[in-house]
Amino acid sequence: MGERERMDLDVLFVGAGPASLAGTYHLLQLVKQHNGAHPDGKLEPAVAVVEKGAAVGNLGLSGGVLDPRAMRELMSDFRERGMPIEAEVASDEVRFFTKGSAFKLPFNPPPLDNHGNFVVSLAAWCAWMGQRVEEAGGNIFTGFAAGELLYEGDRVVGVRTGDKGIAKDGAKRPNFEPGIDLAAKVTILGEGPRGTLAKRHIARLRLDEGKNPQVYGTGVKEVWKVRPEKACPGRVIHTLGFPADADVMGGGFIYGMSGNRLSLGYVTWLNYKDPSADPHGEFHLWKTHPFIRDLLEGGEIVQYGAKTIPEGGYFSVPRLYSDGLMLVGDTAGMVNVMRLKGIHLAMKSGMLAAETAFAALKAGDASEKTLAAYQEAYEKSWISEELKTSRNFHSYFDHGLFAGVVRNGLAMLFGGRLLADRLPGHPDHETLRKGDARERHRYTDLAWDNKTFLFDKVTDVFHSGTQHEENQPPHLLVADDDLCRTRCAQEYGNPCVNFCPANVYEMEGEGSARHLKLNAANCVHCKTCDIKDPYGIITWVPPEGGGGPRYSVL
Repeated sequence: MGERERMDLDVLFVGAGPASLAGTYHLLQLVKQHNGAHPDGKLEPAVAVVEKGAAVGNLGLSGGVLDPRAMRELMSDFRERGMPIEAEVASDEVRFFTKGSAFKLPFNPPPLDNHGNFVVSLAAWCAWMGQRVEEAGGNIFTGFAAGELLYEGDRVVGVRTGDKGIAKDGAKRPNFEPGIDLAAKVTILGEGPRGTLAKRHIARLRLDEGKNPQVYGTGVKEVWKVRPEKACPGRVIHTLGFPADADVMGGGFIYGMSGNRLSLGYVTWLNYKDPSADPHGEFHLWKTHPFIRDLLEGGEIVQYGAKTIPEGGYFSVPRLYSDGLMLVGDTAGMVNVMRLKGIHLAMKSGMLAAETAFAALKAGDASEKTLAAYQEAYEKSWISEELKTSRNFHSYFDHGLFAGVVRNGLAMLFGGRLLADRLPGHPDHETLRKGDARERHRYTDLAWDNKTFLFDKVTDVFHSGTQHEENQPPHLLVADDDLCRTRCAQEYGNPCVNFCPANVYEMEGEGSARHLKLNAANCVHCKTCDIKDPYGIITWVPPEGGGGPRYSVL
């Protein structure tokens, strides 16, 4: 006990999200087809997925409308095979919210046309897809957090999983287990947004050189069971306006699920200026709108969650390959924020990476030169084509909601561009105003009853099912505690206390005794803190494997 084990693999996918699961399944099908056609030259690659969640799907959260394009390419009989579908989209509408009214737009913008799409639970989809991967011969190792990449020079040769059984003080507990070295010829990172390994690797090799900085939104979501007459399975509603303002942009969604349930959420763009802005507060303020309140009246909450969404688009996608490694899905920033969709893009990216990995296995060469075929395939694919149509979407809103709507409407007429093909971007942590740490009184006026309608952060964390081993080192690394007490408090009023949707950060004490308290066990793994901290001193790393939310219907 205490010796580090090694497992040799051919292809390793990191993270059991839609990109990795689709990629693993597609790779196994390619191998099966090859072996059927070449019985004398069979391939028997060892293919695995490593997932930090306790079970596949535990960390799966999305708005929940699936464009089935990639699914049809991956598995044409997905309906016959029982893919979990909450409802086929039956109706589409976009509403503009003022504080008291909800005006229905007379037409739907083409990007929000959901005809032929499905309302799904990503958590349930991932759990189902994980079963299909295992049936096809893939291995999924749950409860193992990928702690670091293994290198030979700059070549990635696998992943080391995090140690288990380390106490808060760094001592080894009686149940200590060292991490495992998962050696792989090809490593594919599908860690989700702001992936820890990808973040380090991109910086190490400057894979984002010449690209726009990635920008994000934080989506806060609940699933509710409502009165039958308010359920409307397949009804899709998107909202603009209230509570967004010039300082804090965002928008909401309501999707009708099966079983008298509604999936509803609000996405706050993290380029906001006001340091007291609070994505959890924005969501609950949005819930107080009469239109939302009427839908939820008499209902009960089922589940809560939060995650960040990469919104930079085509010009923020980094170089997708290096020696021994490829980037897929949200980790690579493949989200069409104009359509509010990324699952199908993630799946397709995983499939393209699988095809490149398959070619590398056949050639016995996973060098950068070989894996560059993935970049070429991406650029020729409908992923790239779709992302280009929304390539400046986020930048067009830099001057406000109405200017953004007009500019994007015009851009759609010209294939995604106006006068300039590419507009510059700015990292989210640079946008906060100094000396403006005022209290947003609209949050303090919210009536948090924690029973029937409005839930504070701690109560919502309970609704997420989040569980962590309490006696472990914090997985939120703050490089300078003193800066939090002094400079950050003076310049921004400690925005981490506000932007975290799980009440992880608290400032306690007075004067020189004032200090930052971390409630790390509350963390729902959204990574907002790693993105929005104005000094870049907060780093999110995976906690002990198996910890985190327990999503099942989000």
